[in-house]
Amino acid sequence: MSKRGLSTIVTTVILIVIVFVLVSIVWTTVNNLITRSLEKAESCFGNFEKVTINNKYTCYNHTTNETQFSINIKEIDVDGVLVSISISRGTKSYTLTNDEQNIPGLGLYPSGSGSVKLPGKNAGLTYISSNFSERPSSIQIAPIINEKQCEVSDSLFEIGFC
Repeated sequence: MSKRGLSTIVTTVILIVIVFVLVSIVWTTVNNLITRSLEKAESCFGNFEKVTINNKYTCYNHTTNETQFSINIKEIDVDGVLVSISISRGTKSYTLTNDEQNIPGLGLYPSGSGSVKLPGKNAGLTYISSNFSERPSSIQIAPIINEKQCEVSDSLFEIGFC
């Protein structure tokens, strides 16, 4: 009876090729996951003071119960901005985007009505939020970049009267 088997050299080469293929598959998968996570994390990095509240045009009008706030955007691409206005009984939040939209209780200055959208690069817009029974205790804004909400980029804790 004559038995033929694989030589140890051929077996070693096959094992090395299998290991190389498996390492390549694992590396590609891990690399893609890390790259996607880093891209999302980097989108918010270095954007400090590029989306701000303009204090000069932010105030509360006690006769009309409206809060006026102004947002400035510097040289940065922003998908949206989350605006949170806090009073003693809770918080009103608005998400402003680059597309014109009708948001109940929010309009552009001076009319306070109509559709709203974000200001463009190196620009600012002033908005009027209605139906406040008291002066807000704070206004905070957080940019949304590459579909990721970043941390609060600016806050105002002393809102004056208009």
